[in-house]
Amino acid sequence: MTSLTVRMARWSARHPWRAIVGWLVFVALCLGVGGAVGTHGATTADYRVGEAGRAEAMAAEGGLERRATEQVLISARSGALDRDAAEAAAGDLTARMERLPEVAGVADPLLSGDRRILMVEVALKGEERDAKDKVDALVGQTDAVAKAYPGLRLEETGSPSISKGVDAQRGDDLALSEKITLPITLITLLVVFGSVTMAGVPLLLALSSIAAAIGLSMVASHVSPDAGVGTNVILMIGLAVGVDYTLFYLKREREERARSGGRLSSEALVDLASATSGRAVVISGLAVVASTATLYLASDVIFSSLATGTIVVVLVAVASSLTALPAMLVKLGEREERRARRRAERGRPARRTRGDGGGRVWAALLRPASRHPLATLCVSVLALLALAVPLAELKITEMSRDTHSRDIAAMRVYDRLNAAFPDRRVTHQVVVRADASRSGEVGGALRELARRADADPLFSGASRVRTSADHRVSVLELKVPYLGNSDQAYDSLDRLREDYLPATVGRVEGAESGVSGDVARYADYPAHQNGKLPLVLGALLLVTFAMTAYAFRSLVLALIGVLLNVLSAAAALGLLVLVFQGTWAEGPLDFHSTGSIGSRVPLFLFVILFGLSMDYQVFVVSRIREAVLAGASTRQAVLDGIRTSASVVTSAAVVMTTVFVSFVFLHIIEMKQIGFVLAAAVLLDAFIVRIMVLPSAMLLLGEASWWPSREVGRAAGRTTAASADTADGRPAVDVR
Repeated sequence: MTSLTVRMARWSARHPWRAIVGWLVFVALCLGVGGAVGTHGATTADYRVGEAGRAEAMAAEGGLERRATEQVLISARSGALDRDAAEAAAGDLTARMERLPEVAGVADPLLSGDRRILMVEVALKGEERDAKDKVDALVGQTDAVAKAYPGLRLEETGSPSISKGVDAQRGDDLALSEKITLPITLITLLVVFGSVTMAGVPLLLALSSIAAAIGLSMVASHVSPDAGVGTNVILMIGLAVGVDYTLFYLKREREERARSGGRLSSEALVDLASATSGRAVVISGLAVVASTATLYLASDVIFSSLATGTIVVVLVAVASSLTALPAMLVKLGEREERRARRRAERGRPARRTRGDGGGRVWAALLRPASRHPLATLCVSVLALLALAVPLAELKITEMSRDTHSRDIAAMRVYDRLNAAFPDRRVTHQVVVRADASRSGEVGGALRELARRADADPLFSGASRVRTSADHRVSVLELKVPYLGNSDQAYDSLDRLREDYLPATVGRVEGAESGVSGDVARYADYPAHQNGKLPLVLGALLLVTFAMTAYAFRSLVLALIGVLLNVLSAAAALGLLVLVFQGTWAEGPLDFHSTGSIGSRVPLFLFVILFGLSMDYQVFVVSRIREAVLAGASTRQAVLDGIRTSASVVTSAAVVMTTVFVSFVFLHIIEMKQIGFVLAAAVLLDAFIVRIMVLPSAMLLLGEASWWPSREVGRAAGRTTAASADTADGRPAVDVR
């Protein structure tokens, strides 16, 4: 046992207090350094993809980029609107807003068609991504005017207000998620270990790993910008894998302690656990890291942020299981040994240490696979394929602003804004870049485009053409009287890009053009993801295959692992489509169906599930391989390995599922979908794939499961020879 994992564990076991204090210092340093350098957030430019992104870059080059705006609605608290009072309030508000350093300009007040609402639109300076940090100053002025005119109602909305409300709601949701997850995780661990102290160890290490990972992610954000989702994924994945890795290690130490009957010291027990479960934890962690790294190939700032958060927290969790955990196990073991000695001195029987956890329940669950492997394999695979059938109806869209929860005050005002000013619901930006000498020609082409749009019922009007100071970039804004997530809004974008733009601006020699705006972003992002999907999935399959082949020296098991991951992911996605694209589950899960799945959900599921599935795959198959190398037949090793590991795999699955299910209670629809699909995937993987499909496949394949592993082949050969000699009544003879 000279591997790195054993050497690290052995050092920690021999110097437990140094290891524990060192870990705490490491966590404190991570938080300290992270706090000192701060988080480098993604900029607006980091989100640009497709034609919309190209158009936004051209507009920014000419200083004509779209500015974040806030809309203040002025209406009567009761009865008809007092126009004089409303206009006076609008004038007061305009004067106040124009004095703010955050404000770039204030538009003239606009009266709604029903003459019940007066709107004041305020444009902010700086990048769109930073605008939500400037909202408080504007809201303060809106509140001040509202107090000065008690008969009027002043309400503010806009992208910055909505973003700020979403962030606040996300924070409240995460707090609720923690309140749900932590108690259930602790209860699960209490059931597994029957001890408050032992149950607290995985939770303590997971939380400390999360803290260290948050600090390190701040440092990492200066290399890969944080899109605002890093902390979310660190909390979700960190608690899941942090508890799992510690659980695998702890259960093996408990098994070895029970098996030794007090004959081995705590240090020796840690050595044994590190040589088996410790190695499995390292391989599992590296598999999650390698799988998650494929998200960088998506060339998307949000996926890169998700990947960075996941990689950092998994590496920290692995480090804690190799350093702090062995030290804590030794100290807890020494305490247990002192208690055992005192009980013996008093003549009281020693307390029973929980062993492998393989009982009648798991023997019963394994009975179909052991007795009828072919039938069990066929039925299980057909069941998973049946769950995957709804996947044929999968509809992927970018979740727009219109999908946010109406519990956010700014969203309720946003709905009133859309109802009062239907002709201003969506804006397309047509951006053109050409030589300055063609500025007049470009302007004429854009005016012709605006004339065609005016005659089209999909559009409701056009603004004037704006041109940059150097006359190289021009922008035309077109209004659409439909919500951004409607079919008509997407039709207007297609009409603009495919018909009007080529027929007008497209005829200007040397001109580059593009259409941007919210709808264009919503359309271009899924298209961008679909273009990257084959590359990411191909790399993911290759990485998973390579990691499994390396772990078990078996190409057959590597292929089985990839196929099982694809099968469980497809089944989970099918369930997601069944639940979220329909309306029947809206009440129980508290959501309003968009008839689609968030564009980021499928790819995130595949990558994260492939990584997390390696936890179970490595842990279970490592136990089986260990038994084969010890002389057991493949059949007996499969049954014993899965039976003895079933309880810990189930406990880990319950912890992971609890973490993911807690995200179903969040308000953000895409987070709900991610939580649901990951929980479903983990349950399917733990209870169908690992209990039914995997053992059935390995029992049917027999020794071929390990091809081309020579080490397992030699062990299997020795087992077969020994069995043959025993059957002949003669002892086995070693002829080496």
